Amino acid sequence: MSRNNNVPNNNPMSKPRIEEPVSAGGVVYRVVEGNIQTVLCGRDNPIRWSLAKGTPDYGETLEETAVREVREETGLDVEIIQPIKQIDYWFADKQAQVKYHKTVHFYLMSPLGGNTDQHDVEFDVVEWFTLGDALTSLNYRNEVQVLELASELISLRIRDGQ
Repeated sequence: MSRNNNVPNNNPMSKPRIEEPVSAGGVVYRVVEGNIQTVLCGRDNPIRWSLAKGTPDYGETLEETAVREVREETGLDVEIIQPIKQIDYWFADKQAQVKYHKTVHFYLMSPLGGNTDQHDVEFDVVEWFTLGDALTSLNYRNEVQVLELASELISLRIRDGQ
């Protein structure tokens, strides 16, 4: 007997289906009066701060996804400077009996224009933070690690006059 894997199995002894979604996003930075700033996205009350990221549309490259998602979620037009790193993590939808192993590709980006007050409705607030404040405000440890690595890359760029 064939079984449709898209239908939840209500048998408590069955193994959950595993899906592996992919997302892309970025760390947008600027230097203002010698201080490195980065933009974070926040939602809920109390606010939970995170980096902008999202899922590819059909046919999009990861880079195209990162630029589009950052533009939508932050209101900023950006360009990619270089890849930072990818992170992965697990989460589950117990009701649908699905476990997700998600991979997110992050890129270092610079703003070309736009304004944070033009962000979409996915987030309640989008703000520029000093790098130090951003590191202590992010709610997810793996995103802190991305920002720490981005900080090293930014410092190298500044040292090299880029």
